[in-house]
Amino acid sequence: MPELTHESAVKHVTGAAVYVDDLPQAVEQNYVAIGGSEIAHGSITNIDLTEVAASDGVVDVIVASDIPGHVDIGPVFSGDPLLTSDKVEFVGQAIFAVLAITQGQARRAVSKAQIQYTPQNAVLDVLVAQKENITVRPPHTMQRGDAAATLKNAEHKLSGQFFVGGQEHFYLEGQVARAEMDEDGGVIVRSSNQNPTEAQKLVAEVLGIAMHAVVVETRRMGGGFGGKETQANACCCFAALFAVRNRCAVVCRLSRRDDMTTTGKRHPFFNTYDVCFSKEGAIEGIQYELNSVCGASPDLSDAIVDRAMFHSDNAYYLPNVHITGNRYKTHTVSHTAFRGFGGPQGMLAIEAVIDEIAFALKMDPLDVRKRNFYGEQTGHVTPYYQQVTHFTVPRIVDELERSSDYRNRREAIELFNKKNTTLKKGIALTPVKFGISFTATHLNQGGAVLHLYTDGTIHLNHGGTEMGQGLFTKVAQIVSAELGIPVSDIKNSATRTDKVPNTSPTAASSGTDINGMAAYNAASTLKQRLVDHLCEVKQCDASQLGFGPDGVSIEGGESLSWAQLATSAYFARVSLSAQGFYKTPEIYYDRENARGRPFLYYANGAAVSEVVIDTLTGEYKLLVVDILHDVGNSINPAIDIGQIEGGFIQGVGWLTSEELKWDNNGRLLTDGPATYKIPAIGDAPAKFNVSLLSDSPNAENTVMRSKAVGEPPLMLAMSVWSAIRQAIASCSVGSFPCLNAPATPEEILRCLQEVAEP
Repeated sequence: MPELTHESAVKHVTGAAVYVDDLPQAVEQNYVAIGGSEIAHGSITNIDLTEVAASDGVVDVIVASDIPGHVDIGPVFSGDPLLTSDKVEFVGQAIFAVLAITQGQARRAVSKAQIQYTPQNAVLDVLVAQKENITVRPPHTMQRGDAAATLKNAEHKLSGQFFVGGQEHFYLEGQVARAEMDEDGGVIVRSSNQNPTEAQKLVAEVLGIAMHAVVVETRRMGGGFGGKETQANACCCFAALFAVRNRCAVVCRLSRRDDMTTTGKRHPFFNTYDVCFSKEGAIEGIQYELNSVCGASPDLSDAIVDRAMFHSDNAYYLPNVHITGNRYKTHTVSHTAFRGFGGPQGMLAIEAVIDEIAFALKMDPLDVRKRNFYGEQTGHVTPYYQQVTHFTVPRIVDELERSSDYRNRREAIELFNKKNTTLKKGIALTPVKFGISFTATHLNQGGAVLHLYTDGTIHLNHGGTEMGQGLFTKVAQIVSAELGIPVSDIKNSATRTDKVPNTSPTAASSGTDINGMAAYNAASTLKQRLVDHLCEVKQCDASQLGFGPDGVSIEGGESLSWAQLATSAYFARVSLSAQGFYKTPEIYYDRENARGRPFLYYANGAAVSEVVIDTLTGEYKLLVVDILHDVGNSINPAIDIGQIEGGFIQGVGWLTSEELKWDNNGRLLTDGPATYKIPAIGDAPAKFNVSLLSDSPNAENTVMRSKAVGEPPLMLAMSVWSAIRQAIASCSVGSFPCLNAPATPEEILRCLQEVAEP
């Protein structure tokens, strides 16, 4: 497939791309601000909004009792009131909302509220929640074999624990929605949203009206990363509620500080493990406890912790395994989806184990990794009893080991570390095996609709949302390849709930797999109609027809342009509109018995990262990165490589610099770019080599035999964390560093002190 430019690339760089807040201002457009709790946990004893209502420019003020329909907007389980009226469970939880003529007036009005509380003890630490067994959902367990007995009788074993920090989405475009009433009393919401159908449902429930009276539209997002899968819904509901109450256009746009304070992050985890292994480094048995910090409500935590459990094997066969996933409640904002959806936190656990085994046996960690890969010499069955087939990690690792010159570089680094006392280097090669599909089976479906016009151009709509990842470009390419029509003659339109209904969120790396296949099916249906029409009017056989950018050619010399073909079919009363639908086959998960096939296939890749640390300051520098990733038959290599580069750097941020901090009162301290550090250009490696695995079509019948690329590259950044750990270990007098994530300079210094102590 050709490397076409992203469909909005020129608009992005010229500023012509229209985001929600760029829409022309409507007559009588007003703005929302939200008043939140000042304490982490307690009961509300009195709310006085008199001064708020009297503030300049205020149009309307609402509290929970003003909501005509459902108050709770929890996406799966209850626990997320749009406005709370009696108790508060995190700083920033919404208590009231204000509508004013300007954004500034709304925000100033919010500050005038007089709210009294009776504070209660706030649980802010996962270890406290664990001790008191405060959870948002019950634990889940997976097991195969007898890990406890194997550990009891093992000769070589070790235990460990470490904290994995959360991560702020820090998208360029924050949470925003604009709502207007239509002439029939319904409402149209334009939202920066990964899940328009869920927003449609919740807006309808909050307003107490039918879903058909609500239209949600998303043309593009300035980044999503999971943060707009469920937590964009509140802005939609506030905007729609005020629009209906006041019969005006309403914008609900959170400031960066409010966004960071009131919306969820990647789940922090506290992982513990006991593992036993052979003298050759083969894992014999392992017990995991994955303890997730969920925040104040369930949100998507059940599925996120499940996915962490699904991925705690990464690329390794675990013959005897017992995994427990706990969902602990804290009085902080409810954490939510983030690129990888729990998978990264689970994968990091096994990579930590591998590094510790290698240190204990004085082996190269790469050799321990290769010794434990799924394969004929180990096994093919995951802890949840899915067969691992078409597994390309061994091939990827072998090719990358050679192309990156890993062995020679490792020897050179060992020599460098012996000669240098202040600067220490580390290198690591880590693999990725990431399951592709929603683990909630019903979400694995998508729809699309195509209209062929009589001038030979196509209007395309599908259920996926464009958040910058190139989904619209890829789906247009798929339709172009099937029909032959040039991509330039195919127009993607905004995702709308009145065009393709009941859509799944654009998440789980499945956007192209699901929506691309739905569009392909629609294009195939349309093409068959055109073939049947031509065979009838031209008295020819389908094998005599050739479709291409210029139209269709008929064996013997005659040809028709796309406009001529479409016009001919129109006059023959052939339908030129086609719907497509796709559901992912053969997937299921029996949660009660912890068995099934939750993933259609696995996406694979590997990365080699080389770092240097300063033992006096704890600072680190990423020097060289080599990546080899398997995307199957790439639909658009340029977009895929961009996704790999971006995902990797985002993963580096999660594991090294993006530290979330709350104070002892539950208030987020890292609430803006001054205190929260995402990677900048200076954090990128000077040498950054990214390649796609050749000749590796997907063995499953995915669209164009491609493989998902959205989430898996983030986990390639585990190689950076592991390389830092190796650099610290070079200073050790006997113990292996217990490195928490993110590996900030402070954390690196703490580890250096730990391993230097006798």
